[in-house]
Amino acid sequence: MKLSQITFFTILLLSVAACANKQSSTDETIGQTDTTTVTTTPVFPDSFPTKKIIENVVCKTDATQSYALYIPSSEKANAVIYFFDPHAEGSLPLKKYKDLADKYNYILIGSNNSKNGNDFQTSESIWQSLYNDTQTRLQFNKNRIYVCGFSGGAKVAGYIALHHNEIKGVIAGGAGLPDETPAGNFNFSFTGIAGKGDMNMTDLVILNNDLNKTQTQHRIIFFDGKHEWAPESTMDIAFSGLEFDAMRSNSIAKNDAFINAYIGDSKKRVNDNVNKNDWINAEHECTLSLNMIAGIADASWFKQKDDAIKNNAAYKKQLQQQQDLFTIEQNTKAEYQQQFQQADINYWNKTIADLTTRSKVQTAEGAMYQRLLAYLSLAFYSISNQLINNNQNKNAEYFVTLYKMADPTNSEAYYFSAILEARSNNATQAHNDLLKAVANGFNDQQRMLQQPEFVSLQSQINFAEIEAKMKR
Repeated sequence: MKLSQITFFTILLLSVAACANKQSSTDETIGQTDTTTVTTTPVFPDSFPTKKIIENVVCKTDATQSYALYIPSSEKANAVIYFFDPHAEGSLPLKKYKDLADKYNYILIGSNNSKNGNDFQTSESIWQSLYNDTQTRLQFNKNRIYVCGFSGGAKVAGYIALHHNEIKGVIAGGAGLPDETPAGNFNFSFTGIAGKGDMNMTDLVILNNDLNKTQTQHRIIFFDGKHEWAPESTMDIAFSGLEFDAMRSNSIAKNDAFINAYIGDSKKRVNDNVNKNDWINAEHECTLSLNMIAGIADASWFKQKDDAIKNNAAYKKQLQQQQDLFTIEQNTKAEYQQQFQQADINYWNKTIADLTTRSKVQTAEGAMYQRLLAYLSLAFYSISNQLINNNQNKNAEYFVTLYKMADPTNSEAYYFSAILEARSNNATQAHNDLLKAVANGFNDQQRMLQQPEFVSLQSQINFAEIEAKMKR
């Protein structure tokens, strides 16, 4: 099956494009800082319950906008973090990180409107409503406003920080800054987070290396995982970085107990990695801590340890192996880009089966194969989505089949399949595919009920059963 009548340029940007929000064609200021800030009228804050996730707070001046909210205590919060999920699931990151909110006394806010597919003009409008509403209804340190996003949401977070000086830090998971944004001397700190099996990991590494040439406070944190919101333990380190940034800028007082606790934990991580002969992670931990405590604590232990590791023959060998794997990964992606246009089902059957097997090995090489498998998932998503939108149903069926093979637990693959079945008037199979989508995490009831293909079969698809399963 050949890939025909598709704008192939989108495939060349697969590492970030399908997960990112599309940039508005009218936006010519990306990468520049807009000194204009949102203005608000101070009012008495609302009385929201504490230690409870409120999933839907409607903005007072714009009823189309809402957000999830978590307030850790009745005291004025130390900081606020605005979260952007790629699927507009505002409460999802709050559920994952509410214990950290309690630990650091941070208010957490998750947009219920920001999602993949919005252009940046829409994202800006969402931010204006979100910011204005929360500034007048909540109490927190106005000098400590942060944004955090995952995948396309990470690009939204970066976009907002680039255009609003009130943002003091960005935590970006699974993606970097908006496309075509060069590294520069930003007014905010940047924390990149990537799973070792994330197809965008290498892009974040490149961005981090570019930021090394600037004066921007930055760091990168890795975890054992794929393209997903980071585990709590990883986000804990990212939150620690925000605390260190605030101490460095004198926004908060220096906290020696907090600093010493972090240093002790980091030294243990370094030594544990050395004892496991994992020199790459040991060196990364040293680099991370040198960044974290720079200017606020004695970093000589980490500097000496880092120098010793870099001079170690085992480290040099592992570093060369890592660089070789990155080269193999890039070359393999280039091969896949050619095969999207010409390979048949047998090629992809063999390729996906091989990647699936190799990705299960808990090694650096296994992580590379996991990234390649995720890359294919993203590629098949992007191609399928474009074909479906262009009503090229036969070709779309082929790539949706590949999408399900490469990522059998991805709800979007089954949702796409349901659309194609509905177009063929196969209501029974469309219903079954929607159930599979829900079983794999699909819960966008509004999208499903408004999907034109399903509306035309509403008397034949049991939406009540599907909606009931969404609520479980």
